[in-house]
Amino acid sequence: MKKWWNWILVVALVCLLFVAIPLSYPDRTKESLRPMFDEYIENFNKTYKDDPAEYEKRLEHFVASVKEIDRLNSAARGPEQHRARYGLTQMSDMSKDEFRDIHLSDEQPHRYRRHKLGKSWSKGRVKDIEDMADNIDDYDDEDDDDKEGSPHHNIYIVIRKKRAMLPLQVDWRTKGVIGPVRDQGLCGACWAFSTIGTMEAMAAIDTGKLNTLSVQEVIDCAGLGNSGCAGGDICLLLDWLLMTDTAVQVEKEYPLKLTNGVCQAKKNATGVKVAKFTCTDLVGAEDKIIESIATHGPVAVAVNALTWQNYLGGVIQYHCSGSPKELNHAVELVGYDLTAEVPYYIAKNSWGKGFGLDGYLKLAIGCNICGLANEVASIDIK
Repeated sequence: MKKWWNWILVVALVCLLFVAIPLSYPDRTKESLRPMFDEYIENFNKTYKDDPAEYEKRLEHFVASVKEIDRLNSAARGPEQHRARYGLTQMSDMSKDEFRDIHLSDEQPHRYRRHKLGKSWSKGRVKDIEDMADNIDDYDDEDDDDKEGSPHHNIYIVIRKKRAMLPLQVDWRTKGVIGPVRDQGLCGACWAFSTIGTMEAMAAIDTGKLNTLSVQEVIDCAGLGNSGCAGGDICLLLDWLLMTDTAVQVEKEYPLKLTNGVCQAKKNATGVKVAKFTCTDLVGAEDKIIESIATHGPVAVAVNALTWQNYLGGVIQYHCSGSPKELNHAVELVGYDLTAEVPYYIAKNSWGKGFGLDGYLKLAIGCNICGLANEVASIDIK
């Protein structure tokens, strides 16, 4: 049982000690990359080749993406077979602002935390993340992706807790309780997809039957500061579901439209309800995340996904801020692997099966990578 703890300790040490090394990029000019861009247009079925203005704008964004891909791949550390890999994706012709606005404006815990934290989330152990944020260095992705020595990399997360006897590998997908990867498109509702996906899994664990639940229902109906496709928060959604005793119907009864609509939930509808939940800051206590996944089921977490635009595979270990100020997305953790050379969580995303590893990605255990431990939601259903 010592092997996986030793590897987590190594990851934590590296995260703590990692120092940015200046990189020199190859000469990636617009003209030198134009042939590659034309091939990219064909491979990804882009439609702007005959629109000169749009073509040139997208080429500029493409050049910036190629430079970021070079930088992230060159700065990767650790065994090559486990490094995160970055390359051209469907989103590589977006500007960073466009990527942020379309895909990362949806998980917004900071918008309502001032009056909600410790109040409606008191059903679980909650720490005031906003106060903690004052003690964490600001992270500037545009200038320096490598501020991995900031205080969010707490080495004590792997040595100060009692070592529990837990399975070395857990993957709830193999149990038939995880629904298909969905694509949120232009609808900023990751908060809904990750939470409803977790509720689906918990219902399947409880009943032995997997049903696809309606994300559209909570997009249309959820209040308490949640704003449909304009953004929301996993913990505020759970708070609302519990307070209103709302039954989330199956998707075939309330189909997905990926737009804001008028709430059409039926008063006496049958479905899955939240019995209780915890929404917890587990920075420095990732053993609790592992324990929850192993003994209870998948969890929903808020993350910072700014560097995921060109992710292809491998374990993300660096270049992904853990600051609670940078949370902008939400995913579902459906398992982990402590036997891997670099132990990792298995994260289910909502950007379609074309993203990453058939819609999934791997996030390193042990150093709050991408801020995944700042806001962790565990759900019990009825």
